[in-house]
Amino acid sequence: MPKSAFKGRVLIVAGSDSGGGAGIQADIKTVSALGGYAATAITALTAQNTLGVHGVVGVEPDFIAQQMTVVLEDIGADSIKTGMLHNSAVIEIVSDTLMSWPDIPVVVDPVMFAKGGHSLLEKEATAALKDRLLPLAQIVTPNIPEAETLADMTIKSVADMKAACKRIENFGCKAVLLKGGHMDGDRLSDVLYADGVFEIFESERIKSRHTHGTGCTLASTIAAGLAQGRSLSDSVALGHAFVREAILSAPEFGAGHGPLNHGHSLKT
Repeated sequence: MPKSAFKGRVLIVAGSDSGGGAGIQADIKTVSALGGYAATAITALTAQNTLGVHGVVGVEPDFIAQQMTVVLEDIGADSIKTGMLHNSAVIEIVSDTLMSWPDIPVVVDPVMFAKGGHSLLEKEATAALKDRLLPLAQIVTPNIPEAETLADMTIKSVADMKAACKRIENFGCKAVLLKGGHMDGDRLSDVLYADGVFEIFESERIKSRHTHGTGCTLASTIAAGLAQGRSLSDSVALGHAFVREAILSAPEFGAGHGPLNHGHSLKT
């Protein structure tokens, strides 16, 4: 592929998913499918498949920072996406490193739980997430359980989602995209709150168990969109369209929550 074909450099700071459906693997596939260039700083290794997370081994915080720094000093980045940051020490060193590159937009996916419910963030790390990382975010993309934890409230309606967005924005992030996939009903609503304005993205629920990695994929699509110069709203719209088609064309692997088809946009 010629140099001119790469559109947007995205540094992904997240954990590895050995099953390939979420985490770093989903992020790389997504950015690449959208024509961008993906670089990585791996925060943790996980042993997981479609049935769940079976083990986690963390990477030393200083080495995470070194991965980020050497990439940013040489290759550079047009956006940065963070995913699984499993404890306070990791969140703090990632935040410290990001502060050296304040002009690069940061997409924070506040990964707290795996699809099967396994906790991926130590409880005491939530304060570090709120105090250190969220103030650096161009946009934060929680699902409802994550938003309930961050906003310290129960979310049962779109009105609740809007209230939670305002609470989360108070931690210093520029925008919040609260994903409504955990709500009941055949219609789904995602709420984007930016610059004091709400935008609702509605869609029909797709009845499928092959939804592993949807959050990672959406956040990486947004990061790719921002890296390519799209507006925040357009990047979110791109993310919804990409994820929807990735679910509809999922390869149906595994006995549990199967992966998406991240390559659906690639021409063969």
